[in-house]
Amino acid sequence: MSSGFEEIELADAVQAVREGLTSAAARGAGQDLGFEVGEIAMEFTVEIRKDLKGSGGVKAWVVSADAEASRGSTRTHKVAFTLTPKDTRTGGSWRVGNQRPGGVSRFGSSGQ
Repeated sequence: MSSGFEEIELADAVQAVREGLTSAAARGAGQDLGFEVGEIAMEFTVEIRKDLKGSGGVKAWVVSADAEASRGSTRTHKVAFTLTPKDTRTGGSWRVGNQRPGGVSRFGSSGQ
């Protein structure tokens, strides 16, 4: 029985992280507090498969722990890598939130 998770291509998993960071940056626009995104460590269990149809290329597919356990004869591999997000416009670090400096004037009890 397929859980659906086992059919995610590794490139799609990385794209989902990229889209999540982009979405977080958009949601942070106008906020007083922003974050600089540091290195992103990713680790997946993957199954390497050769596509016999079409281009015949080799692709890495992310597998869930359930799928790994049920595929006793299939070889899976651990893949770990680190991504360092960069703003493609500036070449600088990626920031989630507003670029302007924040303050502490609105922290603490109201009215003081």
